[in-house]
Amino acid sequence: MHHHTSYKNHKFSHIVSAMRTMSSLLPLLLMFWAIESHVEGQQHVFALLDPGPDKPVPPVKPAPPPGKPGPPVNPKKVRCRSPMFPTCYNQWHFCPAECAKNCFVDCVSCKPVCSCNFPGAVCQDPRFVGGDGVTFYFHGHKDQDFCLLTDPNLHINGHFIGKRNPKLTRDFTWVQSIGILFDNHKLLVGAKKTSTWDDKQDHIYISFDNTPITLDGNYQNSSLLITRTRPTNGIAIEVQNKFRITATVVPIGEHESRIHGYDITNDDCFAHLELGFKFYNLSDEVDGVLGQTYRRNYVSKIKMSSNMPVMGDIPKYSSSGIFATDCVVSQFGRLGRTSVKGEVF
Repeated sequence: MHHHTSYKNHKFSHIVSAMRTMSSLLPLLLMFWAIESHVEGQQHVFALLDPGPDKPVPPVKPAPPPGKPGPPVNPKKVRCRSPMFPTCYNQWHFCPAECAKNCFVDCVSCKPVCSCNFPGAVCQDPRFVGGDGVTFYFHGHKDQDFCLLTDPNLHINGHFIGKRNPKLTRDFTWVQSIGILFDNHKLLVGAKKTSTWDDKQDHIYISFDNTPITLDGNYQNSSLLITRTRPTNGIAIEVQNKFRITATVVPIGEHESRIHGYDITNDDCFAHLELGFKFYNLSDEVDGVLGQTYRRNYVSKIKMSSNMPVMGDIPKYSSSGIFATDCVVSQFGRLGRTSVKGEVF
């Protein structure tokens, strides 16, 4: 009995001693638990940011710079309309941020592409992409007409609008309308002047052989087809074996004006055309600001190392009117030229 009591007292003393040890270690254990929990939390965050090679990294949207909120972006949705590409046909895509309102789907790659980045594009102040793929600028002068393309059976002039920039020796200019001569026809496509922009209103103007066209649906006669590319402000013009032209009316917005220093006021948003050209069966004497870049022997003289490569020789492209063929380089009506067969772009 005495032996059993002694054993119990000895066991109790061990328990008390262990409890005292645990009590002294408790702060250390709590500290280690807190550190371990923090590390595990960090590892969980790192796993979200870098989930490993077999899992996609979740997108991270960068925060806008403080005090400078970006303009609201509402990109246009576009789709491939050619059933020849069944894997892409009718799939919707959003336009890229750099051309949120003016793009199309390249059905081959099934990706949205900025309309102003393809050969034959004329956009902005005016920025050209030549038939050779080289990008350049041609500023011209405001309220004047210039020969964009001239060939024996096709002539296209552009009417420039703009603003004088007191800090520069040139005008800010945009293409407001184009006058197209083909066969015995005259086609005019232009942007109506407007102070404030409403994309739901149609700001495009079309006349064929001096007769205005109201485009409720498609317009077609023996040689000309005009279709809508969007409910308002966008059309495609096609003449078989001659050309296909896309024309979109766009304004100069407040954000764009501020960035480039256009100083656009509320009385005129400088509605203008963004254009895309494809030509068929051009001769090898084709000329004009854009037209010359489609010649097989064309060698660009533009200084490409410049921040803004500009095509000069403004006087030789100047025309006396939107349908005039009196520019120095005019080829319209001259017969007996060698034709370049097939599509050129």
